[in-house]
Amino acid sequence: MKNHKILPFGLGACLILLFASSIQAQGSNENEELVVVPPPMRFETSSAHYAYLLDQAGGGTQHTVATVPQWPGLWDRGGNTISKTFLDDFVGSSTQEGGRVRTGILTPPYEQTFQELRQEMREEGQQKYDRLTHCESPGYPRFLLEPYTREFINLPHQSWQLNDLMNENRRIYIGQEHINVYGTHSWLGDSVGFWDGDRLIAHTVDILPVDYFRGLPLTSNQFESVEVWEMKIFEDGSQRLEVQVTFYDEHSLIEPIHAVYAYKPATVLMEIGSRIRQWECETSSNSYLTADGETNFLLPGEPGYKDARGATLFPHLPGQSRDPVYETGLEN
Repeated sequence: MKNHKILPFGLGACLILLFASSIQAQGSNENEELVVVPPPMRFETSSAHYAYLLDQAGGGTQHTVATVPQWPGLWDRGGNTISKTFLDDFVGSSTQEGGRVRTGILTPPYEQTFQELRQEMREEGQQKYDRLTHCESPGYPRFLLEPYTREFINLPHQSWQLNDLMNENRRIYIGQEHINVYGTHSWLGDSVGFWDGDRLIAHTVDILPVDYFRGLPLTSNQFESVEVWEMKIFEDGSQRLEVQVTFYDEHSLIEPIHAVYAYKPATVLMEIGSRIRQWECETSSNSYLTADGETNFLLPGEPGYKDARGATLFPHLPGQSRDPVYETGLEN
């Protein structure tokens, strides 16, 4: 019987970039504490919260191409508070088995499911199943926490947030109303927003049920959020992009919760000229679900194993290798 180790999601190249990203984060305001700034009052719905902020901003700042704030370059995550929202006595990553589930945050059915997940992690030393292992999108709000390279492109009419994981491209439509043409939800939902000076406020709805991150609770199809994005510049000239966010979910949360996420310039990646490339895992994923719902992996030589550096469906034609750099005769 095979006893394959369940590994975190990620292709080799992604792990290399993640390692480089972790190196660049060192020494850049690591000791500057992230502080959650909750909204000025409690709102029953995310729509009421967003409408209040829009009113406080006088309908929003009407930026032009010349005045809209810019957050150029590559970015890596730089800390967050979301794990401590759900776990007490917690140190490290949510993917680790430590910490105790905080009660009274989640509704009873979602709290029970979360308790069962953390129990599994304590007993097994891992989470047996994660959506990303078989090529499902991270989705939102996990989008905010994924440890991969990002770009932010701000325009007067839209703000684009690009994540190289699964090529997730999030668009925040400035000064517009929500539209659901297809009558269903999506991985990233529908996001609209406005500028309040140099702060970007966003409202996201119509999101598929996902999770906050591996090892954290599930969300429901009624999950919504209000975000406040702001660039912080410190005395030493370093920068940190912060987003204060309030999450709403009538099915999973007893009341709205607040968190802050941060991003730091990926200086090492920029110095070596790294670029966000298109990639997918359908042609290279060797994961599968066992009968008991556990994620397992096919190993080289096993039937059905996919070689990410293999050939296309037309191997009889020259130039069909997926790995031309290391093709015979091209190594040098």
